[in-house]
Amino acid sequence: MTKINEDKVPEHQTGDIDTTGHSWDGIEEFNNPMPRWWLWCFYLCIIWGVGYVILYPAWPGINAATPGILGFSTRAEVAADIAAVEEANGPINARLTEVALTEIADDQELLTYSRQAGAAVYRSWCSQCHGAGAAGVQASGYPNLLDDDWLWGGDIEAIHETITHGIRNEDSDDARYSEMPAFGDILEAEEITSVVAYVQNISGQTPSDAGLVGAGEEVYLDNCAACHGDDGKGDRFQGAPNLTDAIWLYGGDAETLTETVTYSRFGVMPAWNERLSEAELRAVATYIHGLGGGEASE
Repeated sequence: MTKINEDKVPEHQTGDIDTTGHSWDGIEEFNNPMPRWWLWCFYLCIIWGVGYVILYPAWPGINAATPGILGFSTRAEVAADIAAVEEANGPINARLTEVALTEIADDQELLTYSRQAGAAVYRSWCSQCHGAGAAGVQASGYPNLLDDDWLWGGDIEAIHETITHGIRNEDSDDARYSEMPAFGDILEAEEITSVVAYVQNISGQTPSDAGLVGAGEEVYLDNCAACHGDDGKGDRFQGAPNLTDAIWLYGGDAETLTETVTYSRFGVMPAWNERLSEAELRAVATYIHGLGGGEASE
């Protein structure tokens, strides 16, 4: 065994320095105190923490946190900021509420404000369903707001009414309302298959079975034309969609159309007049109308 030359061993390894007396597997713990600057910083942090608990909200309770003797509240600060912004926007919001919807575009200042405010409202309340870019989500039945296909009309007044009262909800007596029967309870499976083939045909698709188109037309005229029209172009007054274009709320393939005819659809949109002010309703209507699919008022 090689002998260690103790003259070359550092002083702290020879047992000349004070230790805590603790030893683990022959390893001893030196009694080296923390630097005083570190200890003073630590003590100051403790004092600061105690002061913070006394002055500011800190300990969670059953209904709320302890308020602290200063009564500080981030919620109150946000509410104050919102109130200040609303006060600053008060005059232009009043103008927006009073002017006719069709005349907003004639006032450049009002139009610019409406589109910017409407964009903020849209991102906060509408993008969850219609998407950040307003292109909708077809598989879920959320319509695209960028195209020119509107079930109840796409002029600014119609859009405003739809946003205000919503669709097929229980919030407003003036909600847009239409209901397609579940034809699975009315028609035979063969009739549903044939009418799906007919709808595919009039929408420019190639039916899965072209031989069923003739029979499907009969089924269509007897059961569907009352709402969608003899030509399949729909009826905006009833909210019945155009079946001849390439725009589908839930999908236009044979499988999806069969599901729609069999079980029907019943999408719901809330009435936003319970959540938004009239100025916000008008602003978001202006924003949506200006996205590209809005129509001129009649």
